[in-house]
This record gives sequence, C-alpha cells and structure tokens, in this order.
Amino acid sequence: MSEPNIQEVVKEKYGAAAKQVAEGKTACCGGGASLRGCDPITKNLYGEAEKGSLPADAVAASLGCGNPTALAKLQAGEVVLDLGSGGGIDVLLSAKRVGPTGKAYGLDMTDEMLALARENQRKAGVQNVEFLKGAIENIPLPDNSVDVIISNCVINLSGDKDRVLREAFRVLKPGGRLAVSDVVLRGEVPAEIRKSMELWVGCIAGALQETEYKQKLDAAGFDAIEVEPTRVYQVEEAREFLQAAGFDADKVGPEVKDKFMSAFLRATKPVGTDCCN
Repeated sequence: MSEPNIQEVVKEKYGAAAKQVAEGKTACCGGGASLRGCDPITKNLYGEAEKGSLPADAVAASLGCGNPTALAKLQAGEVVLDLGSGGGIDVLLSAKRVGPTGKAYGLDMTDEMLALARENQRKAGVQNVEFLKGAIENIPLPDNSVDVIISNCVINLSGDKDRVLREAFRVLKPGGRLAVSDVVLRGEVPAEIRKSMELWVGCIAGALQETEYKQKLDAAGFDAIEVEPTRVYQVEEAREFLQAAGFDADKVGPEVKDKFMSAFLRATKPVGTDCCN
C-alpha cells in the first residue's frame, strides 16, 4: 500500500472513530471495528486519577498502545509535541505535567479528531494547548522548537517512517528527546500471520522490527536509543480474531509467541546538533 493510500485509510478510520465518540459510542481502531478485537492494546493504559481529570470523550477516543506522558518524565516549562494526537488525551495530560509555563501541541491530520480534541480542551479548561492540522511526515513547526516529542501508536501507521523520524529530529531542540509508544515486532513470523496479527494489534499493518526501528532512529540522527517492551501480546488474546481470519490458533501460537509487543522507544537529539542531518 502506498503512502497516500495509507494516509487516506487512516484518515477515514480515525475520522469515523471521532464521529463514534461524538455520538456517545466507544471507539476502537476507527471505522466501527469490534471493541473485542482491539481491547488488548487500548485497555488499562491510564490511571483512574488521569482519566478522572479529563473529559470522558478524550478517554473514549484514546486508540493508543501506551501511556507516553507517564513515561516521558515531562518537566515544568517544557514544550511538548504529540504526533497523531487524536482526541487529545495525551496532549491534555502533557499540558498538566508541563504546567502554565510550558506548552503542549497536538498534531493530527483528521478534521473530526481535531474538532473532538479542541472540544475536549474546552471542556477541560486547559489553556497551554494548541492543536495543529497536518501530517506527521511534515510537521508544521520550526526547527529546534520542541523539548519533547511523544506519540501513541501512530508512527507505525505512517507509510514513510524515515521521514517522520527526520521531521521529529528537525523540530526537537538540541538535547531534546523522543519518547513514543508504538507497536513493534521482535523476530520473524510468516508474512500472512504477520499481516493478520498487525491488523489486530495495530489496526493497520505497519509495525517495524525492533532492530529496524533502532536503525531508522540512528539514521535520523538520534542517539541514546532504547526500546522498552511495555506489553507483549499473547496468542490467546487474539485467538478469536485469528480463527475468524482462517488460522488455527493452536498452530499459529508458537510462531507468534513473544513476537508482537507494545514498546516505549526513547531517543535523544545530541547536544550541539543545530537542526538536521
């Protein structure tokens, strides 16, 4: 699938998810996908205190695979950018962490999600937030303008991950850090199973091998690269999905065991780097 097609599919699915939330329904993977199919990656990511401090629609529209705001160790006064901000949950949480002297940007290409996020910002009464329309492959911010970039299960949806990481590197200040949650693959699995499992885990195929992700971060200019698994998906969680796709879950099990996971990826833009490679 080419990049433009991927973008259109993502926009369609996540636009539909935003509409579902706006209509009072629970979103999952966009486009009315079964809640049962995606529950393993979207449940139990946020503490009750975090959820209780936000509008219900911000929580309902969360389609990520991690909680990057909790893992990024945000500091008061920092400028944060969330790539693929959706309904705004991570942006609003980040804004609270960086405080009134800091700022949180959310970047999304889907009009419906941006409208939902801005409404959630209004309901939350948070002032130090700005939601921007654009693609994560072409970030509409100046060079060296952001302290921290977060993202929640979005980079895997891009058809040009190298460009996303180069753009992230460009807008980070020297010494700035990337702290993203994403779905990654560890080891080899048969192509047909990989495609089906990615559709289940990430909603749209695109997860990178762990080693490939590290290589791409390095090529973009980052250092201090770390990959920390936060959840390894088990075949039992995907049994019903795999059976519906025509697989024998018992036979597939050994081939996918410990291969698909959500991970927290950290990297730093070296001090002394002016902008880009």
